[in-house]
Amino acid sequence: MAQNNYLVEMKDIYKWFSGVCALNGVDFNVGYAEIVGLLGDNGAGKSTLIKILSGYHPPDSGKIFFEGKEQHFSSPREVRSLGIETIYQEAAMVHKMSIMRNIFMGRERGKVDMGFAKYLDIEQMERESMEALEDVNLRLRSPHAIVDELSGGQRQGVAIARAMYFKSKLVILDEPTNNLSVKESEKVLNFIKELKNQGISSIFISHNLYHVYPVVDRVVILSHGEKVGDFQKEETSLEEVTELMVKP
Repeated sequence: MAQNNYLVEMKDIYKWFSGVCALNGVDFNVGYAEIVGLLGDNGAGKSTLIKILSGYHPPDSGKIFFEGKEQHFSSPREVRSLGIETIYQEAAMVHKMSIMRNIFMGRERGKVDMGFAKYLDIEQMERESMEALEDVNLRLRSPHAIVDELSGGQRQGVAIARAMYFKSKLVILDEPTNNLSVKESEKVLNFIKELKNQGISSIFISHNLYHVYPVVDRVVILSHGEKVGDFQKEETSLEEVTELMVKP
């Protein structure tokens, strides 16, 4: 068993697709209440590494530890049950449904009536939805607002609020500022900082160094399926990280 120095530890991870090596012996870890920026150009291996950690792909070889215990993930549902939440660019929400229904999707609150039939406790979910939004300083008019009516930054905020409210231990954010305005991106960066304030670790995946750098504690750089850099932010510079990202 690995020592419990890290929340997540991935050791010597290999992954092949149709004879092409997508990950070549990658080591990757995340500490407790740490924000790690996972950087690299398109095709660097970022998405493959995270899909392995999220339970979508098994590694061809290597080991994964979570809270010091070796794991063999069989599905995203199993990963989520451990407290690992992945938020993709589209925030994995149903846009035609309300904020409340999205926050409680698959985790609905219910009451049991005298006939022992269970029905939804709408009032409790309304109240808890607004509490969840307030925890990330996201002020929206109603828990019944339709997600499709929200801005991109607000959608990301709802997804992050959901992860925080259900006590996730690690939140993986896949390009959370992609296609957002400067103002909306700043909101999302503030949401990520709030995760750390709540003691939640996060992985911020991006090819945009200028979004990642202000909020992370550490940066990990992948290139052509290999880890080429792993630095505490104060140990490196934007110039050095950029050079590693674009290195042929």
